Amino acid sequence: QKTHLKSVRLQYPLCRLLNSHCFCLLKNGMGLIIFFLCAYVPKTAADHCKWKEVLKDLERIQSSKDIDVSLYTANADEDVKCQELVMRCFFLETEVIIHECRIKNCSKTQDVFNIWKNGNKSLKKNKLTSTKSEKCKECEEYEEKNFTEFIQNFVKVIQRDCK
Repeated sequence: QKTHLKSVRLQYPLCRLLNSHCFCLLKNGMGLIIFFLCAYVPKTAADHCKWKEVLKDLERIQSSKDIDVSLYTANADEDVKCQELVMRCFFLETEVIIHECRIKNCSKTQDVFNIWKNGNKSLKKNKLTSTKSEKCKECEEYEEKNFTEFIQNFVKVIQRDCK
């Protein structure tokens, strides 16, 4: 009989809570839909592009005259199945830019480092989910291009991923 009393004591507050004005919408289907939309929409609006900070830094270094390096540059129009691998290649190549900037004491070294750091943080959060398709190339298989073309393609690939 003690167990029965405990469950009644627990059920009564729960019943009062569900009957309160605050939760009355959750009783019907439309209320549930509105609740989930309100909880979901702000997160998606704020998290639209995980590469936002990387894009800002790419814009800062794009016009740099003191970075003169050739880099393996993936095409912006690579197969969608290869998108994640392409992104990884771009971030790997930023390591080359960092080394070049340290040697030449570039004015944009910190911005390049931020690109590398933010990119790797996002890539580690999302472990490699795409399986390597036969169409996907290794980073070294891409054509070497100058810094300006590399940055232009990098921006296009990120923008494509943010859509």
